[in-house]
Amino acid sequence: MYVAIAGNIGSGKSTLTALLAEAFGLKPIYEAVSENPYLEDFYRDMRAYAFPSQVFFLARRVRQHLLEVNGKAPVVQDRTLYEDALVFAQHLYREGLLSPRDWRTYLELFHSVAPALRKPDLLIYLRASLPTLRRRIAKRGRPFEQNLPDRYLLGLNALYEELMAGWDLSPLHVVEADQVDFVERVEDREALLAALSPLLRP
Repeated sequence: MYVAIAGNIGSGKSTLTALLAEAFGLKPIYEAVSENPYLEDFYRDMRAYAFPSQVFFLARRVRQHLLEVNGKAPVVQDRTLYEDALVFAQHLYREGLLSPRDWRTYLELFHSVAPALRKPDLLIYLRASLPTLRRRIAKRGRPFEQNLPDRYLLGLNALYEELMAGWDLSPLHVVEADQVDFVERVEDREALLAALSPLLRP
């Protein structure tokens, strides 16, 4: 079983990854946010650091797949390769922060490696509005995320909806994160785990 969790910055992916790992005996695989040497620079100057930051995330995601996801191990992954490319990198390109040349090069890398990687058995998408994202970003307190423009988060949300509308690589389960607060409310957490149990049990 390979479960992947998709969602915008602050949607609750890491929390849900940990919950599912504990509840269903899955190995958690987290996004390499703290390991990205470009990330703080990127949030300060997106145009200058968009390409190296996205290439780092792509390279690290491929490495995670080769070492921990490919094969038959039961895993749950915080964010996917597809989001890196078709949401985050594409948004930077659409906003003019990633040049056409860099976007073409990035897509070439993505399309070269994606077919060799294990596809999810289930994708869980955490749909969250801007107020929910803002509240959770403020709560976790990463300094470099606090001043993200609304336009940036809303643009990512729009591309997430595009990606999910056309998603055909696996079954898709959507969690309305505005209504289901599994981060703060125990009853919501238990209800969500109960709803996901039939999808995750052998």
